[in-house]
Amino acid sequence: MRYISTRGQAAILDFEGATLAGLASDGGLYVPQHWPRFTTAEIAAMAGLSYVEVAVRVCRPFTGDCLDEAALRQIFTIAYGRFAHEAVVPLKQLDHRHFLAEIFHGPTLAFKDIALQALGLVFERFLGRSGKHVTVIGATSGDTGSAAIDALAGRAGVEVYMLHPHGRVSEVQRRQMTTVLDGNIHNIAIEGNFDDAQALVKAMFNDAAFAGRFPLAAVNSINWARLMFQIVYYFTTALSLGAPHRAVSYAVPTGNFGDVFAGYVAAQMGLPIERLVVATNENDILHRALVAGDYSQGVVQPTDAPSMDIQVSSNFERLLFDLDGRDGAKLAVRMAEFEATKQMRLPEDQRAAAARLFTSARVDSAEMAQTMRWALAQSGELLDPHTAIGLAAARRDTGSAPMVTLATAHPAKFPAAVQAACGVHPELPARLADLMSRPERYDVALANLQAIEAYIAQRAKAK
Repeated sequence: MRYISTRGQAAILDFEGATLAGLASDGGLYVPQHWPRFTTAEIAAMAGLSYVEVAVRVCRPFTGDCLDEAALRQIFTIAYGRFAHEAVVPLKQLDHRHFLAEIFHGPTLAFKDIALQALGLVFERFLGRSGKHVTVIGATSGDTGSAAIDALAGRAGVEVYMLHPHGRVSEVQRRQMTTVLDGNIHNIAIEGNFDDAQALVKAMFNDAAFAGRFPLAAVNSINWARLMFQIVYYFTTALSLGAPHRAVSYAVPTGNFGDVFAGYVAAQMGLPIERLVVATNENDILHRALVAGDYSQGVVQPTDAPSMDIQVSSNFERLLFDLDGRDGAKLAVRMAEFEATKQMRLPEDQRAAAARLFTSARVDSAEMAQTMRWALAQSGELLDPHTAIGLAAARRDTGSAPMVTLATAHPAKFPAAVQAACGVHPELPARLADLMSRPERYDVALANLQAIEAYIAQRAKAK
């Protein structure tokens, strides 16, 4: 499998090259040259297999000569051996149609662990056999940072510089990052929002002088490998509900479009997905794009679902690439215009093409809280705010297929919001019970490219 940029000008790479590069040199995102596709019989043969074995089968077509079946099996066995549930991603039934896929049983209690625990091992393997090192630069609205730091702390050949918006992540999210004191981990709280942090990361990758000095790598969902690992739980949950002989729908709380794009890829691979419901909060650029073709950046509104407080959804570019007929040159022009004007209109044919699989919903804070109370009363399930937004969107859907809401984080990551909505204080699992007493280490900086580059340059190992 070879990987091409959504903007058409970057070098074509293999899986290892695309994984270590993260962002393409032309500012685009790497995608496979084609979507591999399973037959109905091949999907049916995955039924009853462990999560690790399904992961091997789903990911193998993407890795080519870079990781064989034995290597993938070893990586997944180690990565998911740290999860608190044997199923890795268990399903819980709420009523006759609605299910929760709990994708938060990893070490940092969020779905990002599923990809990042594996990605950390992949980085270590690739770097170990080449003798190289990487400078990982990331932006986080909370969960990516903690998951990446847990996965990469102490790993040979890896330095991590993680940007988060100062005061705009929950205390649990912050402490999961800032209490990791390994020498290769650097936390930077920027005076701005997540979009500012994400823009700084992209600017560093696009700064030829800076990127020429340091071997930059990405762990955000701009990194293709992140999305590849997330495709797996669409297969395991759909198989549990009767696929491939029965279609399944999904509601996905999302800000950066990565988690739901993994579902899109699963559908391209032959998994019978009836519908993907894109659930947004008041920061609704994705909802506006899918409903009205209006992909225009607004002002970020802070909410109780901070991981969704995003107005520029990086992974939407990957969908636009497919909707544009995979014309990288054309998309490069559109993205340059968007970056200059903060506005884009989706032509009606593209919006209609997206609507064949995607629907969307905007869920405000009141409906989020009401859904949290409904789940607790209906089935005794305590939800975090992001999952509640996904479930609210799922309950609006009028289809007949089983509806799976991706439960993206443990409620204890957002105790204040859960307490306010439900009157119940969610407790951290025993393995994190001392989190609030651990010492922290982080620096606060202005959301300024020169300042952040100078901070990293003083500490990072050059090429």
